[in-house]
Amino acid sequence: MASQVLILGGRGRIGQQVAADVIAYTQAAVTVTGRNPSLPNPDAPLRAIALDLADRDRVTATIQALKTSADQPKNVVVHCAGPFHYRDTDVLQACINAGVNYVDVSDHPSYTRKVVKLCAAAETAGVTAIVNTGIFPGISNSMVRHDVEQLDQTDHIHLSYVVGGSGGAGLTVMRTTFLGLQKPFQAWIGGQWQTVKPYSDRELIEFPPPYGRVGVYWFDMPETFTLPEAFPAQTVVTKFGSAPDFYNHLTWSVAHGWHPRLLQTPAVIEFLSRVSYAMTKVTDRFSGIGVAIRSCVTGHKNGHPASYCSTLTHTNTAIAAGIGTGSIVQLLLAGHLHQPGVWTVEQALPTVLFQEVMAQRHLKLHSGWLPSNK
Repeated sequence: MASQVLILGGRGRIGQQVAADVIAYTQAAVTVTGRNPSLPNPDAPLRAIALDLADRDRVTATIQALKTSADQPKNVVVHCAGPFHYRDTDVLQACINAGVNYVDVSDHPSYTRKVVKLCAAAETAGVTAIVNTGIFPGISNSMVRHDVEQLDQTDHIHLSYVVGGSGGAGLTVMRTTFLGLQKPFQAWIGGQWQTVKPYSDRELIEFPPPYGRVGVYWFDMPETFTLPEAFPAQTVVTKFGSAPDFYNHLTWSVAHGWHPRLLQTPAVIEFLSRVSYAMTKVTDRFSGIGVAIRSCVTGHKNGHPASYCSTLTHTNTAIAAGIGTGSIVQLLLAGHLHQPGVWTVEQALPTVLFQEVMAQRHLKLHSGWLPSNK
């Protein structure tokens, strides 16, 4: 009997790419949910059902139907229904109650902090829950783990990302960006938590072509606090930027020039998101919708200061996110990831498995020591 994968929010841009990856690399029967149960491609090898996350009883019943016997591989629920600022832990709790493995594409620290509190319950139930999968967070976390493992001692982690235009990821990602500007957050700097303002401290980072030098800014990501918990670094920097660069200046002006009360207003967030998305529909044809990630870890190797860096690019941010999440689902279904509890990607995914699934998907990591360390 084929394993089953249920993708909540599977009709969205990211959900569709997760489904495509799971179909390509597993034999699982895939079901996607959304407000509109019809499929854009009726010939796709999956089924669609209408499911509203507000209907808790039906969500619970749908997940309960995925329960398997003890001698069968566990089915998987993939939570793609963002923005995750507003989500509670009901989906994960339903998975724990049903004994079904769980994966999500959550990208906001508030949600991550909620779900990791269920680690003991998931462990008792034998459920492996892996959160913050996707591209960033997700593949980015594995890049950091890969780089940390090259050093004997880790002092400083610098993780930065740039996205071209909309990233091909839809309106929800725009909402996530502006929701991330609402208030200052805590970052691990110099061995202590310090308050930083979102979209501050512009820094020019050299990314691989076609991006080149791009301005990046502090942004509140789950990695900001999960990486310091996973690795003994004194400083962890997480910065984000957009291409073309004028989007960065517009976002900076909103973060620093608008009254905080405006950014706390849902109608304002929705207005900004829709206007930005309309703009990127025009500029995407020039900027592309790709993504670039740069991880640079500084510390010591063989008693000497050293820095090891990795970069990765993809021409479509949404597809890259689908790869990050789909590869985790593939490993769970194959039994290669079995770690009951609730874990972030950098905690759960060994580098050797990360490299294997990236190679399967022809996604290449470019890594090496900085020139002074050669």
